[in-house]
Amino acid sequence: MKRLYQYIIVVIICQSLIACSSRSTPAPVVDIGAGKVISQSKTNKAPTDTYIVEKGDTLFSIAWYANKDFKELARINDIPAPYRIYPGQTISFKNRVKKQTKPTKPKKIASNRTKTNITVDQEKKQAYGKDTVVAKSSKTTSKSTGKWQWPSSGQIISRFSLTEKGNKGIDIAGKLGSPILAAADGKVVYTGNALRGYGNLVIVKHDEDYLSAYAHNDEILVKEEQRVQTGQTIARMGKSGAQRTKLHFEVRYQGKSVDPLRYLPKRK
Repeated sequence: MKRLYQYIIVVIICQSLIACSSRSTPAPVVDIGAGKVISQSKTNKAPTDTYIVEKGDTLFSIAWYANKDFKELARINDIPAPYRIYPGQTISFKNRVKKQTKPTKPKKIASNRTKTNITVDQEKKQAYGKDTVVAKSSKTTSKSTGKWQWPSSGQIISRFSLTEKGNKGIDIAGKLGSPILAAADGKVVYTGNALRGYGNLVIVKHDEDYLSAYAHNDEILVKEEQRVQTGQTIARMGKSGAQRTKLHFEVRYQGKSVDPLRYLPKRK
């Protein structure tokens, strides 16, 4: 009986040792994308609240990859037009919190006459503000970028999708070296390959609301700050950052992805 008892104790000890040796704890989590919205992040969402500008970055490329409106980033960071930034500069993605001030007590109204005048003034201001909102709303719904045209004559192989991991533009097949054309008049605001997943990329600013992007190029034929016209050859088709030769074409309206087919003419 004593031997049996000792045997049971030995078995329990052995099982405990085996369990301890096979148990593992997860390694500390290291955010390799921290502060690297463009070159290291695996998604199109900013991993942190700020980004440190590196050589080759533009405010437009940072806004593009972070899915932000460049005007919003400029406002948050007090960057005036033409929106120049420099290496080492910190770009914030969130509004800076302002200190709350104590509300002041309203002054007493001296007479009914004064009260009437204040009411009339408020009504005038509200009416004016309402007109301003309507005018702004009508402007934001317009497609006033001039006439758009197809950036490539190839066949569409992937369409726009609103799903979380869907295509944020359209993919057009073609041959290596085929011309890539500017879809509308504008100014080149980014050329390079720092944006993960886009390969050699060109971004064109058409106005204060619209941007277009041309990705996976084999060769880029334009420079930043260069003005381009509708139909001008800006790049050569390639497969940089992709598994096949194609053009990935996107359109952004106020920082948001929209279906390019809404703007391009219907093909016959």
